[in-house]
Amino acid sequence: MLSTLILIVPLMLGWLLDFIFGDPSRLPHPVVWFGKMISAGEHRLNKGSHRMAKGAVLAVSLILMVFLSIWGLKRLIPNVILWLIVDTVIIFYCLAGTTLIREVREVFHAVDRSLDEGRRQVARIVGRDTTQLTAQEVRTAALETLAENLSDGVIAPLFWLAILGTPGMLAYKMVNTLDSMIGYRTERYKDFGCWAARIDDVANYIPARLTALLMVIGTGRLSLIRFVWRNGQRHASPNSGYPEAALAGALNCRFGGPHIYFGELIDKPYIGENDRQLTTADMHTAISINRRAEVLMLILWDTGTVLLSHF
Repeated sequence: MLSTLILIVPLMLGWLLDFIFGDPSRLPHPVVWFGKMISAGEHRLNKGSHRMAKGAVLAVSLILMVFLSIWGLKRLIPNVILWLIVDTVIIFYCLAGTTLIREVREVFHAVDRSLDEGRRQVARIVGRDTTQLTAQEVRTAALETLAENLSDGVIAPLFWLAILGTPGMLAYKMVNTLDSMIGYRTERYKDFGCWAARIDDVANYIPARLTALLMVIGTGRLSLIRFVWRNGQRHASPNSGYPEAALAGALNCRFGGPHIYFGELIDKPYIGENDRQLTTADMHTAISINRRAEVLMLILWDTGTVLLSHF
C-alpha cells in the first residue's frame, strides 16, 4: 500500500500543480537548462565533417546524463517524505498541459484582435515562419500544436514515468527538447540532428498513438479511430499525425499543408479534407478534448499502478 502511494501521490500532486499554475516562469526550468546545453553543444560540434556522428554523441550523452543524474540523486534521498517532494517537483516541471492551453487560447484571442498580433502570439509555440500566415493558418497552427504537444507535453512524459520513473520522465524531456531544437530536415540540421529526431520518433511511437486513442475516447466517437488510422499516416512525422488526425477528425477540419521552417519550404501532407474556417468555439472544443485525454491518462496510470501492486 505504501509503495503504491509513493507512486500515485507525487503524480496527482504534480499534475494538480501544473493544472493550477502551469510552467513556473519565475523559477528556473530544467527545459531551459536543457536548451542551453544543446545550443552550446550544437555550436561547438555542428561543423566540419562527421556531423551525424557528432550529433549522435551529443544526443545520447545528454539523455544519459539526465537519466543517470536523477537516478543517482534519488539514491541519495534519505527518507520517503523527501522522495515524494522531489518526485512531485519533477513531475510538475515535466508536465506542460496548462501552459500550452493558455498559449493556444491567447493565440485565438490575439488573432481576433488583429492578424499581426495573432502571428506574433503563435510564433511563441511553433517553429515555422509566421510572418506571412493568414488568420486561418494562425488558428490552424495553434490547434496542430495543441494536439501534437498533448502527446509531447503530457501523455508521453506520463508514459515514460510509468516505464522508467522520474529519471525516465526527465530524460524524455531532454529527448523532446533535442528534437525541437535540432531535429529538423533543413540543411543545417539534417545530419547533425538525425539521431535526435530518430530517438524522439522511437520515444513517441507508443505515446502518440495512445494520445490519439485517448482523444477519440474523450470525444465519445469511437468511429473516429478509422479516420485517425487513415490520416495519421499522412504526416511526415511517424508520430505527430496521429494526435493531429484525432483533433482534425473531432473538429471536422483540415490540418497540414506547406510551411516555412528556418527559411525553407516544407510541404506537409494534409490531414483531413474539410478546409473550413476555424473559430474560437473550435479552440474551446479542442481544449476540452485535451483535458479529457489528460484525465483519462491519469486514470489509466493510477489503475495500472494499483493493479501491478497486487502482483
